[in-house]
Amino acid sequence: MNPLIWATLITSLATSTIITMSSNHWLLAWLGLELNTLSILPIMMKSNHPRATEATTKYFLIQATAATMILFASTMNAWQTGLWSITGTSTTTTLLTTAAIMMKLGLAPAHMWFPQVLQGTTMYNALVISTWQKIAPLTLLYMTHNHLNTPTLLLLGLLSTTVGGIAGLNQTQTRMIMAFSSIAHMGWLITALAISPSLATLTLLTYMTMTTAMFITLNTTSTKTISDMGTAWSLSPITLTTTMMTLLSVGGLPPLTGFMPKLLILKNLTADLTLLATLILLSSLPSLFFYLRLAYLTMLTTPPTTTTTEHKWRFKLNLPPNMAPAMVATTMLLPLTTTLYNST
Repeated sequence: MNPLIWATLITSLATSTIITMSSNHWLLAWLGLELNTLSILPIMMKSNHPRATEATTKYFLIQATAATMILFASTMNAWQTGLWSITGTSTTTTLLTTAAIMMKLGLAPAHMWFPQVLQGTTMYNALVISTWQKIAPLTLLYMTHNHLNTPTLLLLGLLSTTVGGIAGLNQTQTRMIMAFSSIAHMGWLITALAISPSLATLTLLTYMTMTTAMFITLNTTSTKTISDMGTAWSLSPITLTTTMMTLLSVGGLPPLTGFMPKLLILKNLTADLTLLATLILLSSLPSLFFYLRLAYLTMLTTPPTTTTTEHKWRFKLNLPPNMAPAMVATTMLLPLTTTLYNST
């Protein structure tokens, strides 16, 4: 792809998210979401592979449907109230926009497109879809926070953590596993948003840090399936060791960074919603199982000496410069819990 076109698409992708985040008018927010979708489509199709084309088509259809629902809801709100302001929405508008945003975020039960799209794209495209593309829809939820239906958000959060955990048990492709991991983390994030927007911000930052570290590692070691996890040991033992720590952090084990949002969310839930706290904690156990399975395959097993792996030690592993800071942030931020909680 022409570098000028590539730079234009990346700039447009960043600008569209900022437009949605800074807008107070429904049409401007919708414009930002549409521009966001149209900017990433050529990036997803860059590999010219049939799977990439299929993933791009699925992504376009879902995002266009959700954006149409948002436009319909905002138009209906303007018809009823005479206002295009995002903060002054009616109950019906809020329910419709919530459903559309859940579809954009890939939350259960509107989640089935998400793993298929991630499986059909490259690792870095999957990273962008899992992190940056979630910022703009979440901003709309932040701006309509006062009108959101809290029981609906809590139910969707519990459903997403359960589906993300159970559906990920049967997967062998690392991108599919990361997709269901993202669905489960979005469930925790929506639960945090129903309780406290500042806690949701901290959860989002932690999730983005952990997901970035994980995808950079998978891309650097060319890990496509779980059987590939141990083959990087001959290339870089330190990388594989930190990969295991990153996986445990994504699973939410103390004393790693991933435990921080779960601890704070459960602390807030146990005050009034003890049953929901228990259920959402139990629903995270399947997720923890497949993270532990991946961690086990990284460190405690030796890959089979097949023709595809026995000469892998000949190749030099080029580690990207942002890999080490991402892994350090993913594993060692738990002592800063109080500072981060009070500053987000």
